[in-house]
Amino acid sequence: MQNTAQNSTRHYDVLIVGGGQAGLSISYYLKQDGISHVVLEKNRLGHAWREERWDTFCLVTPNWQCTLPGYPYQGDDPYGFMKKDEIVAYLDGFVAYFAPPVREGVTVLGVRRHGASYRIATSEGDYTADQVVIAVGGYHTPIVPAAAATLPVDIAQIHSSAYRNPASLPDGEVLVVGTGQSGCQIAEDLHLAGRRVHLCVGDAPRVARTYRGKDVVEWLDLMQYYDLPVDRHPLGNGVREKTNHYVTGRDGGRDIDLRKFALEGMRLYGRFEGLDGATARFGGGLAGYLDNADAVSESIKDGIDRHIEAHGIVAPIEARYVPLWHPPADLPQTLDLSASNVSAVVWCIGFRTDFSWIAEPIFDGRGYPGHDRGVTAAPGLYFLGLPWQYTWGSGRFSGIARDAAHLLSAIRERRSDSALADVSHAA
Repeated sequence: MQNTAQNSTRHYDVLIVGGGQAGLSISYYLKQDGISHVVLEKNRLGHAWREERWDTFCLVTPNWQCTLPGYPYQGDDPYGFMKKDEIVAYLDGFVAYFAPPVREGVTVLGVRRHGASYRIATSEGDYTADQVVIAVGGYHTPIVPAAAATLPVDIAQIHSSAYRNPASLPDGEVLVVGTGQSGCQIAEDLHLAGRRVHLCVGDAPRVARTYRGKDVVEWLDLMQYYDLPVDRHPLGNGVREKTNHYVTGRDGGRDIDLRKFALEGMRLYGRFEGLDGATARFGGGLAGYLDNADAVSESIKDGIDRHIEAHGIVAPIEARYVPLWHPPADLPQTLDLSASNVSAVVWCIGFRTDFSWIAEPIFDGRGYPGHDRGVTAAPGLYFLGLPWQYTWGSGRFSGIARDAAHLLSAIRERRSDSALADVSHAA
């Protein structure tokens, strides 16, 4: 798309860092309001969806939950799950719909308070802005354990963000470390391609795809779970640290049942604990991890049952899940990668946040920004798109419009206060 910037001026009412769904959503509202702004994106708009997802990636939430502001899903498969290319097309359509003012290929190097405004250092020089929205999400630096450095050089290793397809890995068996959404879906992708997978299982919960005649997401939406704000969640802010439930939208959507995979030949182990040369070490507790994941899924079904009963809803009765496989008592706690013909390791253990380039004292000891629905204590500095910033949908296609609309109100209020201050000073 056409980049917009003027050499004569680099000052805006609002500057947005990040051109994903968060940055584009607040840009939509600002443009509707006639507020001058620019979106700075270091790569290409929607980069993470284009370049950091594997080939068979698809959403795990139904298409009807894709509700970018002014641009809800309008396709013919509302209960389906967009594939990678369809997600990119949806974002591109949103961009074409309202033509945001964007500078692509511009890296923001620093944000610092400068008098009554902010100075933003970038790869193409400085900008200034009265207000700044940080819309870069919370997944910045891929986590790779220190043990990775000791892996024999003849065994390939990549982070989940670099995985594309089974053919991109060398022939042989594959060790996948981590069972969040990425780990489970990548393990499934390899498994369906006929690759022998060794999967290190952790404490990630799972959720059923459907129950009693509806997608579980639809039930949870009816139960208003997605409207639950973080300050009313039983875990409070702690929910931001929890791993997402694993499930898939692949092939129309289904459960991810690691026990079923085990029956089909996938090798399951406990949590990854390290490497001794070419030997991987695992902790115990696999049975507990699988049982707890099942228990979470069944507890969600319990909640759905209560909702159905309380509201007199007519819904089919469905038998509950029965575990298909149990770990043997003599489950190995080591794996000789070379002897097992493991040719590659895929690290699926998440990301760290990195806001070190923002020079404002608003972060806690772990580098997480203090905020109230994205509004920080630094006047005119906001965050948008953080996981559980306000609700489960924060940062997702389903909830970003609500969060962006809230920030628009805060931006308007500050602009109004500044205008009143200027009038008062002039008088």
